[in-house]
Amino acid sequence: MRLRSSLVAVGIAAAIVLTGCAAGGTDSGNSEPGAALTIAKPDGAITTESNNPYLGDSSASKYAYGKVIFESLALVNPTGDLGTTPWLAESVEWNDDYTQLTAVARSGVKWSDGEDFTADDIAFSFNQVLDGKLNDTNALDIKSVNVDGDTVTIDFNSSKYTQQARVLHFQIVPEHIWADIEDPNTDPLTGEGQVVGTGPYVLDSWTTESVTLTANPDYWGGELSVPELHYVSYGDNAALTTALATGEADWAQAFIPQIEDSYLSADPDNKFLVSPTAGAGTLFMNLQTKPFNDPALREALAWTIDRQAYVDIAREGASEAVWSVTGLGALLEDEVIPEYAGQNYAVDIDKARQVLTDAGYTWDGETLIDPDGEAVSFSISVPAGWSDWNTEQALIAEELKEGLGIDVKVDQPDWGGWDAARQEGTFQAIIHWLEDTGNAYGLYTSTMDPKWIVDDKAAFNFGRFDDPAVTEALNTYANAATDADREAALEVMQTAFVENVPAIPLGAHPLLGEFNTRNYVGWPSEDDQYASADPTQPAIVQILTELQPAD
Repeated sequence: MRLRSSLVAVGIAAAIVLTGCAAGGTDSGNSEPGAALTIAKPDGAITTESNNPYLGDSSASKYAYGKVIFESLALVNPTGDLGTTPWLAESVEWNDDYTQLTAVARSGVKWSDGEDFTADDIAFSFNQVLDGKLNDTNALDIKSVNVDGDTVTIDFNSSKYTQQARVLHFQIVPEHIWADIEDPNTDPLTGEGQVVGTGPYVLDSWTTESVTLTANPDYWGGELSVPELHYVSYGDNAALTTALATGEADWAQAFIPQIEDSYLSADPDNKFLVSPTAGAGTLFMNLQTKPFNDPALREALAWTIDRQAYVDIAREGASEAVWSVTGLGALLEDEVIPEYAGQNYAVDIDKARQVLTDAGYTWDGETLIDPDGEAVSFSISVPAGWSDWNTEQALIAEELKEGLGIDVKVDQPDWGGWDAARQEGTFQAIIHWLEDTGNAYGLYTSTMDPKWIVDDKAAFNFGRFDDPAVTEALNTYANAATDADREAALEVMQTAFVENVPAIPLGAHPLLGEFNTRNYVGWPSEDDQYASADPTQPAIVQILTELQPAD
């Protein structure tokens, strides 16, 4: 069973030779030494400058350029081996119950203004939260922060086993700048000399058309092959796709329909990487009302819905089917307890019909009739415009009509209506994502944990599953001091998931990345998922240190 462990850094890859500056996109097939990279999003114009990494709506956060300026203690890989790579910390180590983190500040690091980076900067950054100066938007729940030489010890009021990435990805800022910022919750950080980080790039210019960053010449990770980054934003996915296909943009994360024809076939150097995560696109059912208050019906659906069709048709290959009866995808297969190892669902209509027959269902012609004598029907809701999941709605409706005789109504409201229904429990079925904790807890808390329901509104566990034994097991798993205790808790919640089918995971919820290899190689790949290729993730700094000029 994979249980996340902290790793001690053995150093970063050898420094990469810096080459001369040049402009961005190039003609197909022509390698341009020292070319800039243009990183793009489809989110509309960059209208207001705000370089504050702690504000979710700042331009630095929304367009993600803040991640190459302000770094974190370590990088937690959400794909591949799910491992932890120390970054600004030379090492990170958790105690047994994950209520204490010990980090050793990396030596030889300087802030981009030339000041030395020290353990005091780490302590200051976390103390902003502890002292209440900075809102605790990541639910760090810090108890104390202490410094002893280069070592920082952070104690928490609760276990961070399932929230390690939130802690380790918390961005570190310089005390000598931020001590003078009156309110870090609102300051846009646009003053002279304020945008100071340890990252591989520094802010050069900001306009509504493009944000330009240049390589940090004193970067602790070594010289960088890419001398310049341009961050731009297009009006929609169609415009972004055109820019990527033509080489106007080099790097992005987006779901692109017909990606083979619209992007990959335009140039053999155009690449697309799908990085499965521990999360999954999941069918949530309202367990409180008919027809989903009957576990037999839910199990029958699990034997009927084609997860591979979800991957191949709805997601156009950009996912990985989840067939295990435990709901866990391939990344978490070592958390499947022995009892369920190798036990998978399949499209087995005969099996589904037998489950229903045994539970007292009948058919009137081709229509499924429940034990109360009523025809079985329900609606499945996804916001209009979510093209992949809108396609999956139609697939599920067809599969259940043909296989089981269930009439499924496809509902595509606007976001507001869908959001209200999922929170208030007025839906029948929805497709939604999971809380991704990098381990089995994410699936099981998302589908069975009553903690998510506050004031009768749900943030997860939309079906409102409630079993005290499962709740206790979830709490034990999240707070245990030993692997044995976690394994025992996992057995309880996994068994409950298999027996109750509170939700049906369809396919891994992936991180996507489009990029080209015209000028640089060293990108993550299917064979080497050292990071996802999503440039909005913290590991962009790791990728930029790995890139080398193409031959």
